[in-house]
Amino acid sequence: MNTENQVLGLIKLSAYIKEFLAKDHEAYNENDTEFELLLKRSEIENPWFTLENQKFALKQWTELLTGENLNNWLRNYSVANVSKKVGLILAGNIPLVGFHDVISVVLSGHIPLIKLSSKDKYMVPFLLKKWNEFSDGAVQFEMVEKLENFDAVIATGSNNTARYLEYYFKDHLSIIRKNRTSVAVLKGDETNEELQLLAEDIFRYFGLGCRNVTRIFIPEDFVIDKLFENFLGFQDIINHNKYANNYDYNRAVYLLNLDKFWDNNFVMLKEDEKLFSPLSVINFSRYSSLDDVKSFISENEENIQCIVAKNTLGLDSVAFGEAQHPSLDTYADNVDTMKFLEVV
Repeated sequence: MNTENQVLGLIKLSAYIKEFLAKDHEAYNENDTEFELLLKRSEIENPWFTLENQKFALKQWTELLTGENLNNWLRNYSVANVSKKVGLILAGNIPLVGFHDVISVVLSGHIPLIKLSSKDKYMVPFLLKKWNEFSDGAVQFEMVEKLENFDAVIATGSNNTARYLEYYFKDHLSIIRKNRTSVAVLKGDETNEELQLLAEDIFRYFGLGCRNVTRIFIPEDFVIDKLFENFLGFQDIINHNKYANNYDYNRAVYLLNLDKFWDNNFVMLKEDEKLFSPLSVINFSRYSSLDDVKSFISENEENIQCIVAKNTLGLDSVAFGEAQHPSLDTYADNVDTMKFLEVV
């Protein structure tokens, strides 16, 4: 019965968020004003969390949290007979990035002990409170400053932090996530519309997410200007102070080092074999054989979260513009969180 109430609560939460996002500011009621103030506070304390990006993240969750999606997802898993406490150390690189872990723990029949990121302190507690209200009190959770008395842990951090976490939690069941990024593979015949959708995969959330594209593979004869022309829809990104600081710094470094790069005044393209690129920079490389691209992807599989490409290339990829629209059964680091929770 708990799971049924929890699912119904999520459906109601989705409707609540959808109604909130659809209203004009003048139409907000008392509860909605609390929601709006929370978003504004998040942006003030973490300028990367713009209102636009927070609302984008919320909209994605309204599309995921439907009865059909939830039931199709959950039918593949069993609910625990005995509730265990699962520690969650959430990331804060993009809005609501840890919410999937939270709902996974709750819907698997366990109780999440949630250590929030200092960069994303408000949205998850607010949505959990609402979810619990809509579920008639069926959602158990605890907010903690330090993880204690837990049965398993799911933690996300940088590669350096992950080494510490792996040692610290070596005696516990755990999922420890590290840095990942995403790549795009162009065939060369992409339309302007497809390249504009690729820009969404690159620039959404300022490129801070693991599903943001930081490396592009292009055919040898591909004209770079075609990318710049189709990225113009995101040119206002340079007006964001923190992004502009990164852009200015990286541009200055490249100029001082006499590095070759292409620049359109809000993003730089650099021919570089590295998978990860600095913020405001996209690495690219030219290929003559798709087999070389596949070999690179295979060799770097543990660092790649998502591949954006046409399905005709035969890669395990998502379509242009879909990188920031993962489904409920799309798991960080490709580790099935729900299967892990079945054995806790």
